[in-house]
Order: sequence, then C-alpha cells, then structure tokens
Amino acid sequence: MENYLVKWILKLCMLCTVLGEECSLELKPSRVVVGFGEPVSVSCEASRPVRVLGWDSAIGAANSQQDRAVQWKVDSLIDWIEEPICYGVFFTAPRQCEEKLNLVLYKTPDSVTISSANHTGPMVAGTEYQLLCDVQNIAPVQYLTLKWYRGNAEVYNHSFSDLTPVTPVQVSSILLITPTQADDGSQYRCVAQLDMGPEGPQPSPSVTSEPLNVSVHYPPSFLSPDAETVDMGSGSEMTLNCTATGSPAPLYSWQSSDPQEKMEDTPVLISSYLLPGTYTCTASNTMGKKSKQFIVKTKSEGL
Repeated sequence: MENYLVKWILKLCMLCTVLGEECSLELKPSRVVVGFGEPVSVSCEASRPVRVLGWDSAIGAANSQQDRAVQWKVDSLIDWIEEPICYGVFFTAPRQCEEKLNLVLYKTPDSVTISSANHTGPMVAGTEYQLLCDVQNIAPVQYLTLKWYRGNAEVYNHSFSDLTPVTPVQVSSILLITPTQADDGSQYRCVAQLDMGPEGPQPSPSVTSEPLNVSVHYPPSFLSPDAETVDMGSGSEMTLNCTATGSPAPLYSWQSSDPQEKMEDTPVLISSYLLPGTYTCTASNTMGKKSKQFIVKTKSEGL
C-alpha cells in the first residue's frame, strides 16, 4: 500500500528537475525501436541513493525500494499507446523526478500494391495518367517513405513526416506520368520503407509492390522518313524496306505509280521485277498512319 501511495503522490506533484540540478535517472537505452509483438527490455538507473525507483506503465510496471536500477520488460509488445515512464523518489533534492522512454513500436505493411488509377488497358503516348500506390496497415506512418521506381531508377519519393498517428493506418501516393514511346514495356513499382533512425533495424525494413507493366500505344514512325531513291540494274534484285515502329504493330500497304502493278502488303518489298516509278508505302495502326516514298530509277549504262 505504501508503494502505491508513493507512486501516485509522485504523479500528482512531480518535479522533473530543480533549476541547476539534474534528475539523476538514466534510461538504457534512452530510445527503443521494437517491432509489433517483439520483446523489449529497458533499464532505469539512478545515479544517487533512491527511496523508490520504478516504472509507471500499463504493462510491465515494476518498482524497487532497494535497488538503484529497475527494468521495464515486456515479452510481446502489442500496445500502440504505451508510454513507459521511469520515476524516482530520492532522499535529497530534487526529491522527485521522472524520465519518459522514447519508444517506437513499428509494423511493416500487410501489403503494398500499385495500379493505374481510373484506367485499364494500354496507355496512349502523350496523355497524362495517375499511378496509385496503396499501403495497408503500417505504423508509425511518420517514419514512412514511399519510393517510386521506373525500372531500377528512382523517379519520385513521398514522405509522411507531417502525420502523427502511432497506430497502423492505410496511406497512398500518386505518381503522375505522361508516357512516351520509350515507356512501352517499362515497369513501375513502389517501395514502402520505414526509416526509424540508428536505433531501428538496419537496413531499414521495406516492402516492394509487384511491378506494374506499362503498355503504350503510339502511331507509326520511320527511322528515315525521307523519300529514298533506288537505282534499278538489269535483272538485279531490289529491296524497299518500309519497316516502321508503332504500337499496336503497324499494318502495311503499297501503291505504285502504275495502278496495274500488284504488290504484297509486307513491310519489306523484295523484287527483281519492279518498274521505274514511285512506290508509296503506308504504315498504319489505330493511332495513325505514316507514308514513305521510294523512287525507282533505271541505272544509267556504264555506271
């Protein structure tokens, strides 16, 4: 009963320090980072004789009237609002003081997922899209950084240091992208990383989303779009290469200045029977079409 009264009298009239004098209590360690459900142990030590030394805590409370060190110990910490305080009642001034443990209880997320917000299917080059990263049940969120990657290159990161909840929460981050032809086939992913300082686990715990594969549709284009001139030798085989890049894959059609001439709808025309004239190749897909001309000339004799 006496110990109980001493403890509550201390809580009512606690004086942490007297001007110019220290509390004489030291926590070892002074900051603790512990995973949800893991054990934790901290020692509170008094540097001068103490009448009562103890821990005020919802779980693991302890006190001593003999020792100058007392432990706060929990086999499995699951209380998100736990704030252990070590208190001491001394024989000399300052007669009462306390030290609050800097305790960080953390939990890695249940899941990290990435998706394209309000959009399904292939993207269109030059159009802006939102990629959404969702993080489920993570704590404490103020130590979280969400890192966005395109391939192996980090393109954006989002911190939540302005938030204060200590219990698990759901958070999300949005990445705006305007894909180009170069983005077709690329992968995006996001990484949820908890960086809790040197007292936390090293390396910092992180969870990575499954990659999001990006498919981009864009119109056909030629590496060399300008007209080409091809000299025709007697009986020689000629190649007219109209291959274009595009997504979806382009379809091809050919037209000759001679309307009677029939040609296959292939990207590369190989023939030894082409007539002199202009040949126009058109590559097309759902995004548009591009044309290119080939001018076939008779090779001058003696050249």
